[in-house]
Amino acid sequence: MTQPAPLPVAIVQHPPVFLNLEASLQRAEALVAEAARNGAKLVAFPETWLPGYPVWLDEAPDAARWDHPGAKELYQVLTGQSLSIPGPHVDRLRALAAQHQVDLVMGAHERRGGTLYNVMLFLSADGNRHALHRKLTPTYSERLIWGQGDGSTLATLDTGHGTVGGLICWEHWMPLARAAMHAKQELVHVAQWPAVGELHQLASRAYAFEGQCFVLAAGCVLSKADVLNGLASLGHRSGPAFEMLASMPGDAGHLYKNGGSAIIAPDASYLALPSHEATILYADLDPGLATQGHLVLDTAGHYARPDVFQLSVDTRPKEGVAFTG
Repeated sequence: MTQPAPLPVAIVQHPPVFLNLEASLQRAEALVAEAARNGAKLVAFPETWLPGYPVWLDEAPDAARWDHPGAKELYQVLTGQSLSIPGPHVDRLRALAAQHQVDLVMGAHERRGGTLYNVMLFLSADGNRHALHRKLTPTYSERLIWGQGDGSTLATLDTGHGTVGGLICWEHWMPLARAAMHAKQELVHVAQWPAVGELHQLASRAYAFEGQCFVLAAGCVLSKADVLNGLASLGHRSGPAFEMLASMPGDAGHLYKNGGSAIIAPDASYLALPSHEATILYADLDPGLATQGHLVLDTAGHYARPDVFQLSVDTRPKEGVAFTG
């Protein structure tokens, strides 16, 4: 039996240029190039890295006030800095993956009609394929800005190393979503978070063991200076949007997101320990460990009881209006 080749992976934990899509994409191009030079064949980014997680929802005192000028202006800025799929920015990400021959997983905001979605993009190393996952249920205050995904985007990417899939943030506490993804037989699961705190570490490690797969738990480092400088790079150095971000607590060095990214083996052990600085994490994954783990646990196979439990997943796109004729 031929021993499967190791899979070198990387998690990017650097901040984006907050709310600036073009500048963040340029930064992503440099970071992917660096990861590829260091041997990575799969590169993952955190939740909504393009162009940044909306930290004002948690931090700004007036973020949820009805008709608040700052909240409305920030939403306008974010909408203008979000991806259209398909679109030219996705084309650049596909070209980036192809240029460095890496499979790429990117978190982004998607603009679809008048609604924004929290999405995970999977881009193949040949640049010819991409898959999309829209977050099924925005969490708590996130519902102020994101719509709900549907079952049509429970996506995975088939690579030369195995199946790569992922879920976003609190989807990891949706038992049926986990069961659906386990049935896709992921070798690598990208768990995207704004930052990976202790509770998120527990969820990511539990997922690795439950799915007998490798988990790349990807979080971001983001300071108040990153936030204000990012908005200022778009020419917003005053006004309602800037004032709302400036109202968030802390000085310039205060961290709203402190990383915590980690790379986890199928037995829930760490291959790369949680880090809390702007960096790129690396590890070599041994696919044989996932195969060995299925000897004792395969929740979609010999450890399932379809005579007792069955899950039906509706993968049809859900549109509010259908034109026929």
